Amino acid sequence: MTPQDDHPLRYGLVNELHARPSPRLSAPATVVYTAFKETDRASTRDRRRDDEHLSSLAARYGAPRPDPEANHYAGPLGRHKLRWERHTEFVTYTAYTPGLPPRAFDPSAGAIFPEEWQAAAPGKRIAAVIIQILPLPEDTDEAREVMEKWFVTDGLAAAWVLEEAALVAGDFRIDAAGWMRFAIFVRPGEGEGRVGRIVQRILELETYRAMSMMGLPRARALSSRLNALDPQLSAIVEGMADDSRPADDVLQELLAVSARLEAEATQSHFRFGATKAYEAIVMDRVAVLRESRWQGRQTLTEFMTRRYEPAMRTVISTEARLKTMLERTDRAAELLRTRADVQRSAQNQALLESMDRRAALQLRLQHTVEGLSVVAISYYALGLLSYALAPVASAAGMDKAVLLALLTPLAILLVWGGLRRIRAGLEKPPGEDGH
Repeated sequence: MTPQDDHPLRYGLVNELHARPSPRLSAPATVVYTAFKETDRASTRDRRRDDEHLSSLAARYGAPRPDPEANHYAGPLGRHKLRWERHTEFVTYTAYTPGLPPRAFDPSAGAIFPEEWQAAAPGKRIAAVIIQILPLPEDTDEAREVMEKWFVTDGLAAAWVLEEAALVAGDFRIDAAGWMRFAIFVRPGEGEGRVGRIVQRILELETYRAMSMMGLPRARALSSRLNALDPQLSAIVEGMADDSRPADDVLQELLAVSARLEAEATQSHFRFGATKAYEAIVMDRVAVLRESRWQGRQTLTEFMTRRYEPAMRTVISTEARLKTMLERTDRAAELLRTRADVQRSAQNQALLESMDRRAALQLRLQHTVEGLSVVAISYYALGLLSYALAPVASAAGMDKAVLLALLTPLAILLVWGGLRRIRAGLEKPPGEDGH
């Protein structure tokens, strides 16, 4: 077998499995991460702008120029290691640096991504994270004291991960410099690959959390619009039993509401679908960390259950409400169409009955006219016969009046028969006369 015998997509699909390997990290280390998303139609954005933005950062540090056709890039930026990835709606930049800044979560650590460069990004920043990786103290109470200094204890989530290989802590808040903070305390001897996977899961967790919650503002705005449409729809449905209103008029009002609901569904379909997909990734990333409780603190799973899942339920319930209202309009429209059809059938029946009455009247009128026609034609026929037979009656010695009296029944009978034959010929279906 030769490569030409393989499917043209085989190698590309296999390489995709290895395109984004987890970084290899050891304590102490600092990770600076940011993600950018265009505010509108991000899934159909111009990808060349992503490439240009990445190239400008690489050029700033003299790093190798990225491949414009690739969806991922890795290279050195001074003493940092950069990883860049392009996703459907966003791009991510991650810088790994050995060691820790002079002060915990010092904003200067984020200087690897200059502010003016971030301001020129094609889109806006949706995630910005600093992760500090530290050795786990022998006395874990020391880790607790450090956490209380670094994080807001009210929202602090801290848990063992991967069978107590490391202790992860974060409060999911944005500090004054615009960064979200996480700390990972690693047990001595843990492999660099395992530490890198923990970091990768934390970054993905925050990114997909942010992306999934993009559906929440849309759901809230949509909910307010549905609140306005719901009474209109209810009034239309309740008024369907009012026979004084034509069904066609009610149907037009219902179709106007239905058109607005369909427009809302079209505009929200992608965002709500993406929200559900991102939510599934978030919950998967939490699950693969395999948490266990540490000193009674809430775990990441508990934090998500209390703070994150209500937002997702809002999106799901709003989408379900929109779907229910669309189904209601479809059912109501079907009932109104049936009602309109019944009304049209009744109107058609009344029209047919009216036409039958007119046809019967025309038939009676026709018979009347036909009778009058027989009398009139017979009268004129006898008048003509009186002139034609006058010499015959005189030669035969017969009174002219007696002759006309004898011919009158015969004339009337002949005229009546002739008219009957003419009418029968006109009423005969085409083709029955042999033509």
